[in-house]
Amino acid sequence: MKASDLRQRFLDFFENRGHQVVASSSLVPQNDPTLLFANAGMNQFKDVFTGKSTRNIPRACSSQKCVRAGGKHNDLENVGYTARHHTFFEMLGNFSFGDYFKKEAIEYAWELVVDVYGLPVDRLWFTVYTDDDDAVELWKAAGAPPDRILRFGEKDNFWAMGDTGPCGPCSEIFYDHGEDIPGGPPGSPDEDGDRYVEIWNLVFMQFDRAADGTLVPLPKPSVDTGMGLERIAAVMQGVHSNYDIDLFRNLISAAADVTNQKSVDSPSLRVIADHIRACAFLIVDGVMPSNEGRGYVLRRIIRRAIRHGYQLGQGDPFFFKLVQSLADQMGKAYPELVASADLAMRVLRQEEERFAETLSTGMALLEAEIANLPSRVIPGATVFKLYDTYGFPVDLTADVARERGLTVDTDYGQQVEVFLEENGSPDRVVLLS
Repeated sequence: MKASDLRQRFLDFFENRGHQVVASSSLVPQNDPTLLFANAGMNQFKDVFTGKSTRNIPRACSSQKCVRAGGKHNDLENVGYTARHHTFFEMLGNFSFGDYFKKEAIEYAWELVVDVYGLPVDRLWFTVYTDDDDAVELWKAAGAPPDRILRFGEKDNFWAMGDTGPCGPCSEIFYDHGEDIPGGPPGSPDEDGDRYVEIWNLVFMQFDRAADGTLVPLPKPSVDTGMGLERIAAVMQGVHSNYDIDLFRNLISAAADVTNQKSVDSPSLRVIADHIRACAFLIVDGVMPSNEGRGYVLRRIIRRAIRHGYQLGQGDPFFFKLVQSLADQMGKAYPELVASADLAMRVLRQEEERFAETLSTGMALLEAEIANLPSRVIPGATVFKLYDTYGFPVDLTADVARERGLTVDTDYGQQVEVFLEENGSPDRVVLLS
């Protein structure tokens, strides 16, 4: 089943159960300074959950564009190194605005996953908040084996969109990809492996977290769920890596073509395929490359993709050429991508051209420094010199170091502190973290 079919089947399932299909909101949150980018399907309904506004619909469903490359939810550093992290992804969700609560949410989830998608029960695991006895009993009633229902605390099973705003206990569904994939079940020492993957999170919205951390009960308990399209597509298509689903296979093939690669197995191609999605959609939604805020995050993602192209031997602009392939893949679901494809290509090409010389010079100097390292640590002075003198981004130095099994010494001393204070560098967080 193609990813596009899975998306449509999800929306049809909930529309047939009284939910209104709502279009994805922009990646740039409107009138919400607490979020850098839309990172979940519930963002556009935040004020509805808190009671600050109302909608004439009691329940809704959507496929939401999301970016997690900055702020509280940031997956950028994991892209290219895991089977399931992305900068851009689609979040399928169903929402109840004080209409139904835990019982119906769990029943719908079981029906869709087991009866409609046909996933075998013996591959499913369920997690609940530590004291949520109601959720435990509801999963048992639906058909979940009691020994597959696990309880966890706030870190794992209490969801919040940010440091403030709507939040509440949640219940997650995990899929077991099989014993040939490394990793253990939720809560085990090796839970970070790729064998057991969360495919759906059911959030029972009950509170509004204030700036001081106080949890204020919401006017009406509600439901917010999130299912990653890429993750469920991997399950349904019989692959354990999101990068092996149809959406990514086509983009990776296109990336191989524009970088003149005969094989599609390079991790750099996966990074490039991921990053074109985030970059194109951000530009379409009005974000332009810059040295601050959202524009700086976009610039970081673009430069990271260009560096991976350079690693594949591509010295000429190539990244912008992938916009058309992306529009062919996702334009039907997101027509704004087709309408603004020319803009995205133009912006990306300009960014590639202006960064080309910096990348070439910086990589040559960095390679020379690495070749002469007396240890496995790149000195802070080297990182600072590349950044201050040649404009080579610190996060790219850190990225190269990670790939080579090196570390970066970020204890630069007072010189760096003064430089950053005087120049207001957007690299400040990266340099000193």
